[in-house]
Amino acid sequence: MNFPPSLGSFLNRAKTPAPRDPARDWIMLLTVATIAFAGIVVWNVWAFDTVANGGTVGASATSTPAIFDESSLGAIRAIFADRAVEEAKYVSGEYQYADPSR
Repeated sequence: MNFPPSLGSFLNRAKTPAPRDPARDWIMLLTVATIAFAGIVVWNVWAFDTVANGGTVGASATSTPAIFDESSLGAIRAIFADRAVEEAKYVSGEYQYADPSR
């Protein structure tokens, strides 16, 4: 496989075992972690500032279709009205609740 000269020399150096240096390895790990953490913080501050000022992150919706139409809302209202009628029958005493604890 043919690699560009700079990539080829890097791969050759990466193949040879380097002497272990724990201090260097920890410094590299902490440096990469600090850079990643700083990037995350900057992204979150930018996203918060954008949303706090009324903007959107990503593409904004051009139009929102109606989720419910009136006929489905009417059916839901009818169910709740029926439940309210049944509850009123229990409250008024028309229905007797058989309490099993008595």
